[in-house]
Formats: sequence, C-alpha cells, structure tokens
Amino acid sequence: MQRRTILSAALAGLLGATALGLAGPAQAQVDFSGETIEWVVPFREGGGTDRWARFYAPLLSEALPGSPTVIIRNTPGGGSTSGANEFHQRARPDGLTILGTSGSTQFPYLLGDPRVRYDYEVWHTVLGTPTGGVVYVSPGLGIESAAELAELADVELLYGSQGATSLDLVPLLAFELLGLNVEPIFGMQGRSAGRLAFERGETSIDYQTTAAYLSNVVPLVEAGQAVPLMSWGALDEDGAIVRDPTFPDLPHFAEVYEMIHGAPPSGPAWDAWQAFFIAGFPAQKMVFLPDGTPQDIVDAYAAAFEAVVDDPDFRDRAQAELGVYPQVTGAAAERVKELAIGVSPEARDWVQTWLSERFGVELN
Repeated sequence: MQRRTILSAALAGLLGATALGLAGPAQAQVDFSGETIEWVVPFREGGGTDRWARFYAPLLSEALPGSPTVIIRNTPGGGSTSGANEFHQRARPDGLTILGTSGSTQFPYLLGDPRVRYDYEVWHTVLGTPTGGVVYVSPGLGIESAAELAELADVELLYGSQGATSLDLVPLLAFELLGLNVEPIFGMQGRSAGRLAFERGETSIDYQTTAAYLSNVVPLVEAGQAVPLMSWGALDEDGAIVRDPTFPDLPHFAEVYEMIHGAPPSGPAWDAWQAFFIAGFPAQKMVFLPDGTPQDIVDAYAAAFEAVVDDPDFRDRAQAELGVYPQVTGAAAERVKELAIGVSPEARDWVQTWLSERFGVELN
C-alpha cells in the first residue's frame, strides 16, 4: 500500500503540469552568451536516447540565457556506464556539461553493477521524459499479431542485446515470462545496433524505445519488413499498466501475457518485471547537471526546459519524435528520478538471482 501511495504521488507529478516543478525563476546573472554546452549522451548515434537529445538540443539552445550552442557528444561503452562514469568524475559544476541518461544507465546503478562509478542521488535533475517501447518481429516468422505469439514457443528467436543488466533486462525477462525461446546476442552498442542487426536479418525479434521506433521502425513496418506485436505499456495515475497512448492499437505486455497464459500476470517474476519496467520506461530519460552545480544554474536549466515544453508548438513538434508523453521539469523531474531509482530490495534481489541463474551474471 505504501509503495502504491508513493507511486501515485510521483505519477501525479509526472502526469501533471510542469509548472509545478519549478522552484522559482532563474537568477538574472546566469548568462551563457558565447558558450558551448556539451550534452553527453552515453550511447551511439541513432538510438532512442540520441534522437531524444538531438530533438531537444536546439530548443534548449534557444531557451537558455544567452542562447549558447548546444552540442551532442556521444560516449558509448559499457551499456552507457562509461559515459556516465566520465560525466560523474569529470564534469565541472559550471553548467557547461549536462548528461542525458536512459534506463540502460539506471539499471546497472540499481543492480550494483561493479562498473558503476556514478551516483544518481547527487545529480541535479532538470528534465524527465517518460517513454515507451514496441516489440516487433520478422515477417518471415509467419505471425501477424501478438495473439499468435504462442505459435513461436518452439522457435529459436535471436535478439541483439546491449547486455542483461542494461535496459534490455525488461525485454529479456518479458520474453521469458511469455515462454518464448529467445537467445540474446550480447555486445550491441546501443539499441540502434540491435535494430541494424534486425534489418540485416541477423536477428528475428527486437524492440525499440518510442523515439527510435517512430523514426526508424515505422518505415520498416510500412514496407512490410517488420511486424509490431506489443508495447510495454504505460502507467495511469493509480500506477496501473495501461495501453501506451502513443500506440493505442497495440496490446501492452500484461495483455499479451494473459492472451498466452489465460490469466493475468502475478508472482515474484512479474513483480520484478513491473518494478524495472517502471524504472526503465515511465521514468526513463532524464537530463542532469553534476553534483555541486549552483542553484541559480539549476534553476536556469529548469526554467529553460519548462519554456520549451510550454511552447504552444511543442506538442505537435514532439509527437512525431517523442510520442505523446508528458515532459516534467524542476522539482517534478526530481520526483521522476526518485521513482526511477526506487526499486524495492525484494525486486532487486529477485532480478540479481535471475541474472545469475539465467545468464551467469554475478553482481556481488
């Protein structure tokens, strides 16, 4: 009950007006005239996080005091831990370096991955962006919808994965809960690499987050080269999983589970999936300033992002790139961070055991 109360309160901030998230106006002395802002994206170009950052970068440039140049610096490696580690250790608290993360950055942190040298607790959150994800398969498998997924129970499906402790934890556990025989090919440098492997015919099942799906997979679907099956879903204000508003015609994962098994999902595996789904998708992408950044700079960024999302043209511009999810800033974005890193010890322990038994991943 306490978890549901906390979740509902956080979602109220997530789904409410972004104006509630701002502590106050930016200080007048903050001025980035003539400066270059480096936006670190710890993934390769072309994936969902990269597309999200590149969508926002010119808008942020216009909205920050002094209209600085905002450039994207991709630093892939370690499932995004390399770039996040570098930001944590080297970024100066002067407002000239920001970090954009994904669930693939959060999961290693939550799971105690020994590669992690960063700490979400000390970073300043200035933007939170929920997202979704869509699973699709090769038309060569001969199915046309999720209702036919049970026909693939005995078929080996290949999936290009960044790693079991990355955001791919959500699809890998979902595939197992559905009873699919999915063999991951680890080592993909970002979800874009997984998509390219699918396009080359090297894999037969894939998923992409909303931004990358809309830009890169919808054309494949329209060309008959991919068959969409389901979304992961979204959360309503009570914390229940509902259909993703960007993909209302696709069943969400819990619906597909019930199609296959004849009963709603339940049990520790489901509880763990749901916890990491929440951390990875409704609270997925965030923009951070490093520890020690002065409050006036934090406020300037929060005000800039609020101005971006409050622009009357933003919704139409964002829908094609980001879907129809609400964007949050300031204190509301901090609540999104709390939601993202709020996985219970029970869910964490279950997933650590599953990772060890299923993939030989030892995190302790």
